[in-house]
Amino acid sequence: MPDLSEVQANAVAELLRIAPVVERLGVRFADAGYELHLVGGSVRDALLGRLGHDLDFTTDARPDEIERLLSSYTSGIKGAAVWAIGKEFGTIGARIPTEGPRDVGESPDWVVEITTYRADIYRPESRKPEVAFGDTLQGDLVRRDFTVNAMAIKVGENTFTDPYGGLADLAQSVLRTPGTPEQSFSDDPLRMMRAARFAAQLQMQPAPEVLSAMTAMADRIQIISAERVRDELSKLLLADKPRAGLAMLVATGIADHVLPELPAMRLEVDEHHRHKDVFEHSLVVLDQAIDLEKRRGHAPDLINRLAALLHDVGKPATRRFVDDGKVTFHHHDVVGAKLVKKRLKALRFSSDEIAAVAKLVELHLRFHGYGDGQWTDSAVRRYVRDAGDQLERLHILTRADCTTRNKRKAERLRRAYDDLEDRIDALAAEEELGAMRPDLNGDQIMAILGIGPGKEVGQAYKFLLEQRIDNGPLGEEAAKQVLLEWWQSRD
Repeated sequence: MPDLSEVQANAVAELLRIAPVVERLGVRFADAGYELHLVGGSVRDALLGRLGHDLDFTTDARPDEIERLLSSYTSGIKGAAVWAIGKEFGTIGARIPTEGPRDVGESPDWVVEITTYRADIYRPESRKPEVAFGDTLQGDLVRRDFTVNAMAIKVGENTFTDPYGGLADLAQSVLRTPGTPEQSFSDDPLRMMRAARFAAQLQMQPAPEVLSAMTAMADRIQIISAERVRDELSKLLLADKPRAGLAMLVATGIADHVLPELPAMRLEVDEHHRHKDVFEHSLVVLDQAIDLEKRRGHAPDLINRLAALLHDVGKPATRRFVDDGKVTFHHHDVVGAKLVKKRLKALRFSSDEIAAVAKLVELHLRFHGYGDGQWTDSAVRRYVRDAGDQLERLHILTRADCTTRNKRKAERLRRAYDDLEDRIDALAAEEELGAMRPDLNGDQIMAILGIGPGKEVGQAYKFLLEQRIDNGPLGEEAAKQVLLEWWQSRD
């Protein structure tokens, strides 16, 4: 974390960078008699020198006035847009195109959200706050989750408001709440998960009283909707270093309620005694998957990270002790895939996300049948066929799952997987593995066999696909011959 002088220098530089759009907005609101403050995460990120193109503001103007002023401001600006999706919560958003030349890869737009001062009321049994609008900046800031998000900069005057010491906490990498953590987490229990996310994203350590409150109030997370929990968990996993946040969820007991498979793995010592527990092993795999993600040129990938974290969730249910004192986890891949489907469905992940993660968990041991590189071409084809569109993620997961401290063994496994990938690439170049299908399509099968649509066509198609996997491309004539032989042998 930067010290105070660096923090202040960062803020000045970032404010100068966003000045054109901010100053014009400020004039528009000031002329109408309203205050406008850059607030929350935008101020925090400006102080850290990492402010992007998403800007958050707060104002004493009510939502109708915000919408009117934004619409007036954006009218005539090509590509600009205003939306009121969050109007019932006091928020109006706008997209404002960036003016002038842009750096390579820089977003062409500013995304602005302006929210009326909030004075929300939280009920102990409620999953969501009852929205109430406030009249003062201080009243708005005290309702915010953490002191580092309870700072504001007044647009036009550039005056800095920090009533709860957020600047000092930011410089010291400490996460505190504006009021008592018990009150903050009682107001919105999701803030406990957000603390874990900030520990991962910002490398901030929650103050002792914050951790104590998270532990004492962990069961209150159950009143939060599955969708909000899912979104917060996803943001945590997509952090550059999610390990600290995940460990915090487990240590405080919050994971017991949102992702109980994680603390369950903490109880299981792996069969090779290479890690303190299976949970620790899973964190190492996640770390290595993220590293591979970067080295292979991929953006942060939620499916990849979920699969890495959850690939061994089947181990607690499949643990068996054998006579020689070893521990086995036979079929934990299949059991784990079922558990993943159940948990991710409960967290309201999409069906596509669930299917992808479950497939990766089910296939994560497949490579270990590869041995010393003696797979046949047909086995390689099946590997590609079974992985389908998850092949690249399976490459990452399988490589990341090698956590042995034995350097010779690790090198042998790496070379074996290098060989497998080379084999896949070679066969793909020869046979178009990515579009693997039989040499005859359904219409051709019906014409050759003299049958109409029905289950027999599907059976014939499946037979030809197996021939394609076992033997490679046959060509239409050879495929016709083996199809007829198969058809006749059915009797």
